[in-house]
Parts: sequence; structure tokens; C-alpha cells
Amino acid sequence: MADQSFILSAPGKVILHGEHAVVYGKIAIAIGVNLRTFLRLQPCDNGKVTLSLPNTDTHVSWNLHELESLTSAYYQNDLVNPLPLLPEQIEKLRQFSGIPAGDAGTRILAVLAFLYLYLSIFAKSRLPSLKIVVWSELPTGAGLGSSAAYSVCMAAALLNAGGVISHCPLDGVETARWNEDELDIINKWAFQGEKIIHGNPSGVDNAVGTWGGALKYKAGEITPLKRVPVLRILLTNTKVPRSTKILVAGVRDRLKKFPGIINPVLDSIDAVSCKCEHVLEEIAEHPSLSHYCVLEELFDINQQHLNVLGVGHPSLDRLCQVTLSHGLHSKLTGAGGGGCGITLLRPDTDASVIVAVLQELRDCGYDCWETNIGAPGVSLHVPSALREEILHAVSGL
Repeated sequence: MADQSFILSAPGKVILHGEHAVVYGKIAIAIGVNLRTFLRLQPCDNGKVTLSLPNTDTHVSWNLHELESLTSAYYQNDLVNPLPLLPEQIEKLRQFSGIPAGDAGTRILAVLAFLYLYLSIFAKSRLPSLKIVVWSELPTGAGLGSSAAYSVCMAAALLNAGGVISHCPLDGVETARWNEDELDIINKWAFQGEKIIHGNPSGVDNAVGTWGGALKYKAGEITPLKRVPVLRILLTNTKVPRSTKILVAGVRDRLKKFPGIINPVLDSIDAVSCKCEHVLEEIAEHPSLSHYCVLEELFDINQQHLNVLGVGHPSLDRLCQVTLSHGLHSKLTGAGGGGCGITLLRPDTDASVIVAVLQELRDCGYDCWETNIGAPGVSLHVPSALREEILHAVSGL
């Protein structure tokens, strides 16, 4: 096991197009966003495992001898290809932790995902004593892939500590990343964590957290986009809480009830994603304002489709109205039902327009950021290269 502490991070994500349709084999285009989750792992010798999640004021600790009684239920013959997640494994963790069945709070699911990953990755060896702190710039429950960034960080940290993947050298560089084969292992384990948190996730969020950049995802196959322009966006958090699991189930129910209506909508969303991919490639090669006009139209079309699927919300309607009054175009990103939306900024968007829009959205009670999309995936960091805010947050103090 790695005998030194280390800090790593993974990005959040925004989905340009393909929300919900991706669950039914359609294309989704997702891009890493420059808001990240950071994890610090420190080996200990106190016979305990400690997990701290300061964003949710969660601090839990277990004695190793208590955890060792559980390892037989999580034994993995092949750490490169994890076995399917079994319901009884999660139920066993709930019983061990004293968590009632059906309790699905953010803090509880994060703890269950950690316990599953820790026990599964180390079941073949001696359980190590660790102190882990995870802190995020990402709001939870907002459709920005916060749970996937958490799962990616946790998977990478535990696999790294267990020697399943290499400990990337940081000589002379501020960040380092793993090779493609190792990233694939991280992604598989992160997907296991996502299943615990979300039930039946598409796999998009953990893929973006792992590889970063921009990805096309369809029916379990991930294809990085070869040429991706830097896009400026406004990212708006309506702060309306929602459950991805419930929203995904709602789309499924609507599809069963109205298959002749909803299937064509899903097909149209797929066509929007394909067109977006083509336009992004054209912008990367020969940018022009006309391309941004097409992207704006695609935003409008897809937002209407998502409303038809039943995943819109008055808070998102208000976001679209405010930005459109200033000539900007917006759509939800993620599961919908509140959460976050993105607003495309053209290269010629005047700074005064951005200031005015940000103020109006904040007056609505929303949180807003002007940012870029296209962040790198899970990375190991030299602590001295990180902001003091991050170092303090993951110190566990």
C-alpha cells in the first residue's frame, strides 16, 4: 500500500445534450466543468478508518476489527473487473451501519459507497488504517456530477493506495494522470459507487470525472471528442433539490404510458446531440458566430424536449426567460427538476450583458458562475500547487 498521503481531484460535468435519452441508448455529449472535488488520503497506524466529508458535516470512524468481519461478503477475484453489485451487499452495509432500509440521504449514500469500495478493493489483503477527507467545489443534487466526482476520487484513491494502479510520479509537474488502462479500472469502480448512490446511472458522469474533456456516450460506449472548442458558459444553480433516481423513473413511466409520443422525442434528442457534435468540430476548426447561433437553437429545441419528458421545473423556466430577455439561450443540464442550467456565451457577448444577467439570476435566489467547460479528468496533485482554501478544506481540521 502507498505509505504517503496524497491529494487527488476529479471534475464535475455538464451535459450539453442527451439527458435522460442516454438511458435508452441515445447519444449524450458531456463536458468536464472547472469545479472539482478534492480528496486527501493519509495512511494511519491507529487501527481505524476515518471518513470526513466537511461539505455535509459528515465525520465517521470504524475500528478495523469491526470491518474485517465483513470482508468475506466483498471478496473480488479480479480487481481490474469488479463483480456485479449485489443488493444483499448494500443491505449488509446498512445493517452494519445501523441505517434503516430506504434511507437515501446524500450523506448516508456517500458513506455506503465508501464502505463498499473500501471493503471490495482491500478484501483480498489486510485492511489498511486510513484517514480520508473529501471536499468539493460542486453543489450536491444539482446535476453537476458531484456524486460521480466523489466516486471517481474515492475509487482512484483506494486503488492507488492498494497498488492496483500506479502511484503517478509528480517530479517537476503540478499534476499527473494515470494511463488509459488504469483510468478504465478507476471508471469501472467509480461506476459501482454511482450505482449505490443513484441506482441505475447511465455512466456518463463517472466517465467525465475519470477522463475529463468532452465525451460522447452511447449504450455504454465512451468516445472522446477529438476536437473540442473552449466554450464560455454561465452555470446557474437554481438550488431546487431533486432526486435523479425519481426523475429517471418518471421518464420511464411516461415512456411506458405514451410510447408513440415519447420515443420520437428521444430520437429527436439523439439527433440534437449528433448535430451538436458536428458543430463543435466545425467551431474547433473554423470558428464563426454562425456556429454559435446553431448551438443556441439546439439549446432551445432540447430544452423543450426535456419539458415534454417531464423533467422541467418553473425555476428552470425562469432561468430561460431571464437569459433570453438579454439575447442568451439556456437549458437544463443533468436530471432536471430544478438543479442546474447552462447558458451559452458567444465570443461577442458584451461584459455588461453578463453582469446584468448574473445580477438578475441572483435576484431570483440562484447561485451563478461564469466559467469554461473542458476540464481534465481525475488527477493527482502536488499540494503546493493547490489554493490555500483547498489545502485547508482537505486537512480535516
